[in-house]
Amino acid sequence: MKIGIVGLPNVGKSTLFNSITNAGAECANYPFCTIEPNVGVVPVPDERLDKLTEIYNPEKTTHAIIEFVDIAGLVKGASKGEGLGNKFLSHIREVDAIAHVVRCFEDSNIVHVDGNIDPLRDIETINLELIFSDLEILERRLDSARKRLKADKKAQAEIDVLEKIKAVLEQGKCARTVELTDEEKEEIKDLYLLTSKPVLYIANVSEDEIVDAENNANVKKVKEFAKTEGAKVIPLCVKIEEELSGLDANDKKEMLEALGLAESGLDKVVKTSYDLLGLMSFLTAGEPEVRAWTIKKGTKAPQAAGKIHSDIERGFIRAEVVSYDDLIREGSMLACREKGLVRSEGKEYVMQDGDIVLFRFNV
Repeated sequence: MKIGIVGLPNVGKSTLFNSITNAGAECANYPFCTIEPNVGVVPVPDERLDKLTEIYNPEKTTHAIIEFVDIAGLVKGASKGEGLGNKFLSHIREVDAIAHVVRCFEDSNIVHVDGNIDPLRDIETINLELIFSDLEILERRLDSARKRLKADKKAQAEIDVLEKIKAVLEQGKCARTVELTDEEKEEIKDLYLLTSKPVLYIANVSEDEIVDAENNANVKKVKEFAKTEGAKVIPLCVKIEEELSGLDANDKKEMLEALGLAESGLDKVVKTSYDLLGLMSFLTAGEPEVRAWTIKKGTKAPQAAGKIHSDIERGFIRAEVVSYDDLIREGSMLACREKGLVRSEGKEYVMQDGDIVLFRFNV
């Protein structure tokens, strides 16, 4: 799953990306420093794996992962070719969700492309460019559907949903704010509208404001706006996250405690992004490997088994499942079996986050 990190030039996107991935993307204080997108693979923090590793002492421990893509800064007029224009739009079309970095602090030493700080204006700038791009796609699709209508009356359903979304876009609102039925979603799923993607706003605050970031006036504005879209907001200080990313686990813990923070902003970003996409993890545990496997919420047992290997899904017999809490409390799978805590689940079982599973199969 890919998360695209977007925002205006010089809001902290590439610094955030470096902090998340330690990938060394180029950062500089001028627009369009990032031209081609940088890509980094990030483990999803999961304390459950640490506990299971203590129990099983496996040869390796493997976290679930998310791919982050650092996309070039966008400017007004991008949908008409300004800045990097369509190149930016093609890169963002390929991601599953958007992490939108918004600068919420003043600093005369950091250039702002519009001259001053105004997070709502900055959000609007990017959203409007994405809306303009989506409107072009909708117009083309509507023309095609209307031409088909005489020969195919089923095209009317497609026209109805396209016009419904178009009306909202023309009001300057994103497609994700439109309530659609499952049937309507099916009609437009191949459009890959930019403004339909789930979004997480990352409010970049100064070092002095991070502990009390919730009371930052600009952060409050971003949160109020996010409510209108059903989006999430995480305040963090990109500069602090950059410092934290260069520390080992103990030093990082000490710095967070000194700052009065329970966890790093980046851990919040990764966890929230995982949740934003409707993802969860089931776990497998043994001496060879303790591992988290990424699946969509609502996935049934055979399809979850297919994440490990297609043969396991094809030859699925049953899933032997124990809850993480039960295993940790009892200390071993054997103890769980003795107490009848290991369940045998069939093909219709819907996987739960944190299930520890052994799949039985025959091919």
